[in-house]
Amino acid sequence: MNFLMKEKTLFTLILLTCMISTCINQVPFEPSFPESSAAPESSAAPESSAAPESTSFDKMFLWDLSIGSQLRGVNIYQRRVYMELEGGCMGTGYVGPPYTQEDFNRLSALGANYVNISHPGLFTEFPPYTLDAGIQAHLDSLLEMIAKADMFAVISFRTGPGRSEFTFMLEDVGDWYDESYLNDSLWQDREAQHAWVEMWKQTAVRYRDNPIIAGYDLMVEPNSNEVGSDAITDYLDIWDPDEFYDRYSGSLYDWNQFYPHIVEAIRTVDKRTPILVGGNGYSSVPWLPYLEPVEDDRIVYTIHQYSPNQYTHQWYDSIACSYPGTCDIDWDGEKEQINRTYLEELLIPVDDYIAEHDVPMAVNEFGVIRWIPGAADFMDDQMSLFELRGMNYAFWMYYPSWYPYCERREAHNFLWGPDPDNTTQVISDLLEVILTYWKKNSIRPSTIMNETIFLTTWIML
Repeated sequence: MNFLMKEKTLFTLILLTCMISTCINQVPFEPSFPESSAAPESSAAPESSAAPESTSFDKMFLWDLSIGSQLRGVNIYQRRVYMELEGGCMGTGYVGPPYTQEDFNRLSALGANYVNISHPGLFTEFPPYTLDAGIQAHLDSLLEMIAKADMFAVISFRTGPGRSEFTFMLEDVGDWYDESYLNDSLWQDREAQHAWVEMWKQTAVRYRDNPIIAGYDLMVEPNSNEVGSDAITDYLDIWDPDEFYDRYSGSLYDWNQFYPHIVEAIRTVDKRTPILVGGNGYSSVPWLPYLEPVEDDRIVYTIHQYSPNQYTHQWYDSIACSYPGTCDIDWDGEKEQINRTYLEELLIPVDDYIAEHDVPMAVNEFGVIRWIPGAADFMDDQMSLFELRGMNYAFWMYYPSWYPYCERREAHNFLWGPDPDNTTQVISDLLEVILTYWKKNSIRPSTIMNETIFLTTWIML
């Protein structure tokens, strides 16, 4: 009897500890989705400025560095389909490439518990900036499939008012697409920025009660340091953060003056959902120290880590670097060492940022092309270093099983192995490394419900 009493006391302490740290859900897990994907009658924000109170699981627990890495997964890439440019290689729907329930079930079975949905924003890119019902319906569908596969998701907006997908393809303007598709007016147009704020406010209203959403990522890779008023004759192309902020601090180009307005708007309707924010310069590590935090203790600051690009983005017919090894990473004609020590030093600004601001950090993009020599070791070292810091991470990317796909070789498809010509799943060193880390995943939307019911039942005995 004494033994049972001690056990019951222990579980009581566990439950109380979890309640204090808000690590359990006080309501059963039950995926909820909008009843209709149709556009609302009005695009105006709700009149109420107060977010509804909720007793649900505190999702900031998922990002707590002191708990350790809890979300380990992938990015999926989604964009508008341009049939006139690419035929049907991205699918024939409104957004592509198309994912199925089986795709997400397979990902979950492999061990991932987190999907970063790199997705078009819900508003149109050109004025008048209004809700795009087709984009919204597509996001609803993805979230429903991810929920059924028992994984968490972050909504990350690639595009929106004043920003088109082609901002990520600046080097191709005039090649396979013409300049009319490129829209970077966001960084010169105050009305576009206001519309981006409103887009996120409406997004938060729609998805704030969805239990699988672990956060909102305000913009995938802010890049005002590169874009300009004309992609061909007038663009900034500034890669030195000091130079950029000396010239553009406080202007519309400055992400630090822009993103706090988005945070403020979201918090008028949703006070609880974590918000993810990366810095300018495509959220690369060197630009992190210039990202000014806001006074909101539910912000997760993020980086995208592909350095050194000269290693991670080598094409199969021009391999010059391996890992660990040497590589000319600063274009000076001399090769430098790239190894675990290099990666540790690369993350020093991350450590400094955490120490200075006492904020959670995450890596919601990183990766390497699958055929590069040493890719498995590179990913192993990166994920190990992320784990040491307790950071969540999602690599680029998880491809759908649908075929054809524009990028025929699927350079970042970790399931296809190192052979550039292979198009089927194979066992590889890279895959084995990834699965080793995914085996650490223990929390899913369903486990929150199950553990809560178990502990609550035990206490009531």
